Amino acid sequence: MKPFLDENFLLETKTAEVLYHEYASKMPIIDYHNHLPPDEIAHDKQFETITQLWLGGDHYKWRAMRTFGIEEKYVTGDASDWEKFEKWAELIPYTLRNPIYHWTHLELQRYFNISKQLSPATAKEIYNECNRLLQTPEFRVQKLLQKANVEVLCTTDDPIDSLEYHKVIGNSQSFKVYPTWRPDKAMNAENTVTFNTYLNKLSEVSGIEISSYARLIEALEKRHDFFAQHGCRLSDHGLEEFYAEDYTLAEIETIFAKARNNKALTIEELAKYKSAMLVDFAAMDARKGWAQQFHYGVLRNNNSRLFKKIGPDTGFDSIGDFTVGRNMQRFLNRLDENSQLPKTILYNINPADNELIATMIGNFNDGSIKGKMQFGSAWWFLDQKDGMEKQINALSALGLLSCFVGMLTDSRSFVSFPRHEYFRRILCNILGNDIEKGMLPNDTAFIGKVVQDICYNNAKKYFGF
Repeated sequence: MKPFLDENFLLETKTAEVLYHEYASKMPIIDYHNHLPPDEIAHDKQFETITQLWLGGDHYKWRAMRTFGIEEKYVTGDASDWEKFEKWAELIPYTLRNPIYHWTHLELQRYFNISKQLSPATAKEIYNECNRLLQTPEFRVQKLLQKANVEVLCTTDDPIDSLEYHKVIGNSQSFKVYPTWRPDKAMNAENTVTFNTYLNKLSEVSGIEISSYARLIEALEKRHDFFAQHGCRLSDHGLEEFYAEDYTLAEIETIFAKARNNKALTIEELAKYKSAMLVDFAAMDARKGWAQQFHYGVLRNNNSRLFKKIGPDTGFDSIGDFTVGRNMQRFLNRLDENSQLPKTILYNINPADNELIATMIGNFNDGSIKGKMQFGSAWWFLDQKDGMEKQINALSALGLLSCFVGMLTDSRSFVSFPRHEYFRRILCNILGNDIEKGMLPNDTAFIGKVVQDICYNNAKKYFGF
């Protein structure tokens, strides 16, 4: 019987061990999509307790706590940090086979050198030891990033953000922090009051009066240029589904004027408006050589009672079952026909779409850039062993795994980087098993280089870091 979480965790063969320990483990991390707050990096934040570091803002953990019957008081409520941690420790032994179980103990080992399993019996000891370490200089945010061997971070930022904290961070660290352009609020016109409030803020920061759709695009272009000046190389778009309706600019101007006058748009008008916006966003990215990312397919804020009480992004989202293939094809084809298709990464949340994406990207790889079209890493609910294996297998069978730009955390936690280790171990295990079964040649030097490319080199070249 193998011990739990030893040095060969998830590695089932000797060849997998070689691939991981000799090729994957030492590669730096390029985390090209996360939700870490740049102000906390700039200020080199020091967390007071492990509860603040671990449980603040992590909806994965909140969902599990609610499922276990833990009251909201101990999840997002006003209970003390110790009380919240104590409840978390009660839950952890019962998260077996959930990725949270692995992540929790990987993070305790990698950051705090704690190998004990978290449980009610060990909770106080672990809580005190983690809190003691958190008060030392080595556990400030910037040191945590260095400890994880992070080389590049790309945060998620709105077009109206000042990027002031990215300026503060600058080139003063061993790692680089770049913004990512996330313009969803300019596209989401369902609630015209919220929409117009946002456009007024955009108008203010851009210095452009947004009186028409053309002026909106002008304002966004100006902010796009501003982001580029601060090293931005990626955009990111959160969609329920892809939009690819036919439209004329005259139609879009009429629809925009209606929304600007606080009149509700029809479903058809919203689809046309969003179709136009996606095309204009892609054109901006293509001109600058950025990569565009699409995270799609989530049914968000499903619990209306708790959404009203504690807001969005608090653990009440689920996998959607949208029909996406036709519109995805129409959207990408429209960009390709007009020479406006930038590097593109597609992330699905429904595993039923794995083969869809793996085959769709092949339609629009044109030889201009290695791996121009990417099947993004297993995302959100799929960000676990089974989900990663299925994504890797679909990409391997229907595309080129060797061109893959690899893993990201999509996280709000400064100790989430063992997720890269988790991915690397899974990748090495798959390839190591194939070698030992005679499905791949016993050439660990070459396959080890492919592993390093997927873990680091491909992303570095693809994004131009």
